[in-house]
Amino acid sequence: MVVSRHIDEQEYRMRVLVVENDKVTLLGQIGVALAEAGAEIDICRPHAGDAIPADETGHDAIVVMGGPQNARDDERHGYLPALAGLMRRFGDAGKSVLGVCLGSQLLARAYGAENRIGAAPEFGWCTVALTADGAGDPVLSAASGSFPIFQWHSDTFTLPEGAVRLATNAAAENQAFRIGRAVYGTQFHFEASRDVVDGWAETFPDLIETLQPAWLANRAALAAESGPSADATGLAIARAWVATIAAAETRRVA
Repeated sequence: MVVSRHIDEQEYRMRVLVVENDKVTLLGQIGVALAEAGAEIDICRPHAGDAIPADETGHDAIVVMGGPQNARDDERHGYLPALAGLMRRFGDAGKSVLGVCLGSQLLARAYGAENRIGAAPEFGWCTVALTADGAGDPVLSAASGSFPIFQWHSDTFTLPEGAVRLATNAAAENQAFRIGRAVYGTQFHFEASRDVVDGWAETFPDLIETLQPAWLANRAALAAESGPSADATGLAIARAWVATIAAAETRRVA
């Protein structure tokens, strides 16, 4: 079942499909930007048994969030090929697409790239740098040339054919990319404000301690150092991506 969440009372709204791949997915700065734009959000949770929409015709854009799965784990998560295919359909239709972390890995898969499982572990606020193309990109140029942003991933991917690399770092060469007008993937979690990170820390303390010993003990200092900049950058990127959405049709809210 797709759950419809109405953001505000604007008469006309863009309609955005958000696919969550984990029970603790938080939209963070992306949710803030969508709310500011008066978007109507339809939440799909295929990990919990929701059916993935058959096509892109009911929505103006799609956002696919992160999750613990890897992008090729079809045996345990049988919906992944259909989700990758749906992202490709949105892109081929000229609609705005956003994949974050796992979402970016699925987007790379959808456009024929190789997924490299376990090849690029990162956790915490890490520095990412824009490429020359990123500095001129309508969305990524909302960030400064080099910026801290939250990371939580083990996998990476090759750059899809025809894609433009927008951001990079030493751990994962393809930190952000664009295909066509408005198909974007970001390996980093730009939605992860300090509030989102606080929620993850409370929900996954044992896992985080395994991934990055002593990080929890140092979290307050790390958040003070990098959090304000990361929060501002994440919201700026989110607003810039939302601005790419062109409503396929106006819908009157009853």
